[in-house]
Amino acid sequence: MTPIRIRALDHFVLVVLGIDATVAFYRRTLGLEAREIAPKRWALHFGSQKINLQQLHASVDPQARHPSRGAGDFCLLTDTPLAEVVAHLEREAIAIVDGPIERTGATGRILSVYFYDPDENLVEVSNLIA
Repeated sequence: MTPIRIRALDHFVLVVLGIDATVAFYRRTLGLEAREIAPKRWALHFGSQKINLQQLHASVDPQARHPSRGAGDFCLLTDTPLAEVVAHLEREAIAIVDGPIERTGATGRILSVYFYDPDENLVEVSNLIA
């Protein structure tokens, strides 16, 4: 039997209290593009990936057994120098939880900064270290 070989991440889901507030935050903070993918279903697009948004208490995915707000913890890579990311977060009055700090990413060393979104999902934005 041939083992399954995963090659990329297509999307993940965040459970949120309010779609509008989440869309506004990610547009303003990270420049993600919001698209309505079906009636009342929204996704945040970047590169060839997306983050699907699921409204708390209005489950649109019957397969989700325990949708929980604030359970997300993820890392996004950027080519924008981290000093510029930090300056942007400060201008937007977004509290930095940690960083810049060196971590180990999927392909090697990364320099990261951490902050929370409106639903208290932990967002990590990182630069690859050459």
